[in-house]
Amino acid sequence: MTVHETHSAPWGATRVGPNEWKFSIWAPTASVVCVRTGGQSFPAMRGPEGLFSTIVTGREGQTYTCVIDGTTHVDPAARWLEGGTAGPARLLGPVSRKNPAPDRDWAEVAILEVHIGTFTHAGTFAEAASRMPGLADLGFTAIEIMPVAAFGGTRGWGYDGVFPYAVHPAYGTPQDFADLIDAIHSAGMLALLDVVYNHFGPEGCGLGMIAPPFFDKDRDTPWGPGIDFTKSHVRQFFIGNAAMWIHGFGVDGLRLDAVHQIFDPSPEHILDELARTLRAQSPDRAIHLIAEDERNLPHDRDAGTITANWNDDYHHAVHCLLTGETEGYYSGFAKDPMADLVRALAEGHVEQGQFRNRTGAPRGAPSAHLPPTAFINANQTHDQIGNRARGERLIALAAPEAMRVAHAMLLTAPAIPMLFMGEEEGARAPFLFFADFTGDLAQAVRKGRAAEFAAFSQFGGTLPDPLSAQTFAASRPYDTPAPDADEWRALTRLCLQWRARMLVPLLGSGRVSAPDVAATGAFALRATWRFQTGTLSMVAHLGAVPDKPSRLDAPDIVLGTVFDPFHFAVKATHQ
Repeated sequence: MTVHETHSAPWGATRVGPNEWKFSIWAPTASVVCVRTGGQSFPAMRGPEGLFSTIVTGREGQTYTCVIDGTTHVDPAARWLEGGTAGPARLLGPVSRKNPAPDRDWAEVAILEVHIGTFTHAGTFAEAASRMPGLADLGFTAIEIMPVAAFGGTRGWGYDGVFPYAVHPAYGTPQDFADLIDAIHSAGMLALLDVVYNHFGPEGCGLGMIAPPFFDKDRDTPWGPGIDFTKSHVRQFFIGNAAMWIHGFGVDGLRLDAVHQIFDPSPEHILDELARTLRAQSPDRAIHLIAEDERNLPHDRDAGTITANWNDDYHHAVHCLLTGETEGYYSGFAKDPMADLVRALAEGHVEQGQFRNRTGAPRGAPSAHLPPTAFINANQTHDQIGNRARGERLIALAAPEAMRVAHAMLLTAPAIPMLFMGEEEGARAPFLFFADFTGDLAQAVRKGRAAEFAAFSQFGGTLPDPLSAQTFAASRPYDTPAPDADEWRALTRLCLQWRARMLVPLLGSGRVSAPDVAATGAFALRATWRFQTGTLSMVAHLGAVPDKPSRLDAPDIVLGTVFDPFHFAVKATHQ
């Protein structure tokens, strides 16, 4: 398979002339395939392995359908849907782009994660675009957008998408999304996009009927049938999708959801091929691939396939330290969260193959050799807030003073920091789980949600209805700003601007020794990181004054005093 063959992606309708489109679809069990548009029918020829192709005549924006053995389907690689997952699909040429990506090194990245539907009151790409200059002014250098691929209903998190090539119609048009990417770039930030390549949503996916071998009938995932990545046309479906976001819309990187659920025994794993292909197509441009991977394995980062991993271990250590919660997936981090936080700051992952987690099985491998920029640390994410029964943010569960220290520590430590929308201004609004299904599926979601939290003592009582429009509306963090929002924005700006000025040059020079990070009490630590061009020093008290408080002389940023239970100080020296 050549790079050109992968980029052309034999799926969907691609413009090849002013009013001509090449349409291809893999339907290996089909006998007759045609495309209907503009009152005409265009028969498709069967090629190797059941790949059907034809040339279609029609204007941009014209609706079309795919008819397979007499049954009408929405093109699973439709680039433009109107009216939701039931279609119709419309012919779409290349979107218009104005602004190239800024030339930013990965060490400069500080991320804000956003969900388009709740990021603004209107929940559209266009309204989101208007907020980009203000976020850049705070010091953010990258925006990570939760999935925008079309999914069932009008509202949802986006991880149950069923048309990966089409943007969700409730958010706007494909051109609106391109304009949002332009706005991010114009503000000097990178655009990162969540994509889901490990499963499809439960409603509206027709691939099982169009191409039954797309799925592995002998393997299930927590979300449905496993995808068979050993099939070349399956691989092309996803690699072509990634190429569309990167090269068609100008996205600078992809956050790959739950890669531990992408099972591929092929000689070249799908992620390796995807990374190789995308980067070969744009050798002069940095393309960042971020993994959500609960295995804590460093090999993809060692090889350069993955730029960085979400580091949930850091989140869990901070969460347990500040809340005292011990149930569920927090149980493995509740024994000594300060020790875990120390390890996360020094080595990245906490679980590195020890027999310590709640399953009793070892998880992970040594990660201390990786640079700090190979980890994305967060105090809050959509997962860790939204997967709570009532969607509480950490600030609703911990002392506000402790949260300010944790906030400053996250933004000034060497790992790549990420905030969840609203966190930059101390938002108290929850981020709840919400969806827009009907009938039996809606009831199944309600029952499943209730069962998920039945074993958690702190989550007792009635849960918000995930199918209610009010649950969705309650999850908008900016509709009702926190009373201390200005103070939080000032702290965020202070830390991020300091990071760009003082820390980023050190990160670019590389470490010269292992970090010196140590607990100085049950809720306190001190840390020193040495780089080729200088030193970063930090002291943090998150709830108690240690017996022998550490002091930084002339810190660059300071909260409280060394004798306060909530104290933070950080200093960078350059040689």
